[in-house]
Amino acid sequence: MRASRRRNPLAWVLLAIALVVAWKLWPANGEAPAAAHLPTTGPAPVATPSPSGMREAASPALPDFLPAQAHRTVDLIRRGGPFPHRQDGSVFGNREGHLPRQPRGWYREYTVDTPGLDHRGARRIVTGGQPPREWYYTDDHYDSFRRFEVPGGMP
Repeated sequence: MRASRRRNPLAWVLLAIALVVAWKLWPANGEAPAAAHLPTTGPAPVATPSPSGMREAASPALPDFLPAQAHRTVDLIRRGGPFPHRQDGSVFGNREGHLPRQPRGWYREYTVDTPGLDHRGARRIVTGGQPPREWYYTDDHYDSFRRFEVPGGMP
């Protein structure tokens, strides 16, 4: 009976390896290199219909590569919320160091909704600083980033 209660050291090693692999593959760790800075150009602000039917001003001169849903996310970030997802505003670890190295807590991530999905999807805005001074967009869950500027900064 006593022999069956002994711990198998190989089992513990395998468990430790499995935990490290799971941690490395966890989606929050999937950052990627930042793209080169892109100049911010674009049309003047336009009024867009809101869900309530009221017209509201869109974020001025955001780059064309940002989808319409990202404009809404930028507006929410600039206002300080409220955000539709509980994870919005959480610390983005940058554990792989693909964005410029900063102290923990510098980067925050926010969901950019994807029409037709019933989950958060892969699109995010990652900001740097409080209030944000750096802005990055990814549409492939951190496999690539595009840096952009928000005209006028934070209110």
